[in-house]
Amino acid sequence: MNIKKPKFWDKKKPNFIAYLLSPISKLLQISKSLKKDKNLNFPEIKVVCVGNIYIGGTGKTPLSIKISQLLSERNLKTAVIKKFYIDQKDEQIILSKKTNLISKKTREEALTSAIKQNFKFAILDDGLQDKSINYDLKICCFSSNNWIGNGLTIPAGPLREGIISIKNFDIIFLNGPDLQNKIIKKRILEINSEIKIFLAKYKLKNLNNFDTSKNYIAFSGIGNPENFDYFLKENNFKIVKHFSFPDHYKYNKYEINNLKKFANDNNLKIVTTEKDYFRINEKLRENIEYIEIDLEIEEEDKFLSLIL
Repeated sequence: MNIKKPKFWDKKKPNFIAYLLSPISKLLQISKSLKKDKNLNFPEIKVVCVGNIYIGGTGKTPLSIKISQLLSERNLKTAVIKKFYIDQKDEQIILSKKTNLISKKTREEALTSAIKQNFKFAILDDGLQDKSINYDLKICCFSSNNWIGNGLTIPAGPLREGIISIKNFDIIFLNGPDLQNKIIKKRILEINSEIKIFLAKYKLKNLNNFDTSKNYIAFSGIGNPENFDYFLKENNFKIVKHFSFPDHYKYNKYEINNLKKFANDNNLKIVTTEKDYFRINEKLRENIEYIEIDLEIEEEDKFLSLIL
């Protein structure tokens, strides 16, 4: 089932609905803390987990791809691990195109497979909340545009676990406007003074494929559609309208044809994200363009040294 993220999640302070739901959030967190997990070690392979505590749209998949590429360029055999979810085939398609993807029903099974194939590094796309595995390095991603929303855990807010969990991580990745990054860095260091913080920016790889003198409609079914809108405008796209759908949304023929009709009637071109593009039936992709992004990491060599 696809559900849109509630708008009150991203308020700077909790509202009445958030406070009403907060007892449920607390009960869920207590329930998770009482769960007994396995304590799995994988000494044959270096295990790096790239995840988040804010649900969706923080850039963990682009960062997982980037780390895999950086290690592969140095002839270090690297696998990307993605737990299989039936509603996340879009991410699996992109990861399989750009990395050595191993996707299984459990992360334990995927890591065992990576070891059998003699991979030296395993980059897990998601899994910080999986306490059954002892990771060698834990990286948490944030978008500074959203940061922690109203600061509460699901369902009262957008967090999978409380902000205090930063104490358990090794590296924080921030992407977004510089001014907000400075404020957020200060808050992070108040919680964990030892943590390493790196800044990253998205760059458009296929800008030459677009005619930015034209007007566009955009559509997306991602965790934070506001970030996509911000990125398009930052790259001088003239967006007349942005149609937003729930995260990992599976588009049908009727919806795609309606988008195309709206664009045709108003002399507009159509742009979407790479993930959304690959969720569309191949027969319906004509006249739809997608942006392909690359991640630029400040102090890249310093960051890589922590992984090695």
